[in-house]
Amino acid sequence: MDNPSKITEGAMEYSLGEFDGNSVFYDFEKILIYLNAKGRMLFGRQFRIYDEDLVIIRKLCHYFIKDLENCKKHDIDPDKGILLSGPVGCGKTTLMKLLRHIAPTQRPYDIIPCRNITFSFNHLGFKTIEDYGNTKSFCFDDLGIEHPGRFYGKNLNVMGEVLLSRYELYIQSKHKIKTHATTNLSADELEKQYGNRVRSRMRELFNLVAFDKGAEDKRI
Repeated sequence: MDNPSKITEGAMEYSLGEFDGNSVFYDFEKILIYLNAKGRMLFGRQFRIYDEDLVIIRKLCHYFIKDLENCKKHDIDPDKGILLSGPVGCGKTTLMKLLRHIAPTQRPYDIIPCRNITFSFNHLGFKTIEDYGNTKSFCFDDLGIEHPGRFYGKNLNVMGEVLLSRYELYIQSKHKIKTHATTNLSADELEKQYGNRVRSRMRELFNLVAFDKGAEDKRI
């Protein structure tokens, strides 16, 4: 039987905890060792995990490994997706690219910049809305900073429509098909961008996990 507490990367095997034959008992310190190693593979030798991000990373790990007890403690619904918010450059996209690797047996998600979806709409029209309302899982990156879409002279709040489609999919699939997103915007700014109806649906789609407003820009 495969041991789900271990992940192999090339010639290296990393342990995320202990497996008793039925359940994995995860060890956060071991997960961090793996995340540091995987981060360097994905993003280069300069990658490192910052001590000030450990609270956020721990919450996200609870979510991705489906630690139901700790999810409940942090008011995280494992059936919903993640909306990871925080200032520019604090590492939101990096974490969403990285943390999906600690649970390789779960449904994978593609990370798509929201501006790419708007560009697609400008060329393909409503087929784009259909494409992102399908049964795949996505993480929409930089939600809220994209421009309105325009197709044949008509403007459309493309991501607003995509989120409404994702909500319908979420309900129809009985909460099995998740949507994730990253954003620099506050809840009020998102409501201003997409309207009250979409904001209401977002509350049902997402768990909000937020960096501190003073989180440093790690790209400097």
